[in-house]
Amino acid sequence: MSAAPATITTRLLLFASYAELAGQEQVTATLPAPARVSDLLAWARASLPGGRALPERPLVAVNQRHVRTDAQLSDGDEVALLPPMAGG
Repeated sequence: MSAAPATITTRLLLFASYAELAGQEQVTATLPAPARVSDLLAWARASLPGGRALPERPLVAVNQRHVRTDAQLSDGDEVALLPPMAGG
């Protein structure tokens, strides 16, 4: 039996206004395991330039599937923060 990892590493993708706030479109985050999307959001708010301006409950996708903020993360996950979209 192998031990669970002590940390997980995820790639956080930021789009549109979120990328503008942070000054970057993607960042790598290493979090203590186990971690949920809400933990990654807390990290982003505390660590990224403009992070405090991120909404409390943004739309989130993990590995291109929409998830809630209580979703569990795994090492290597790609997490996208999606701003609200307007269209016509």
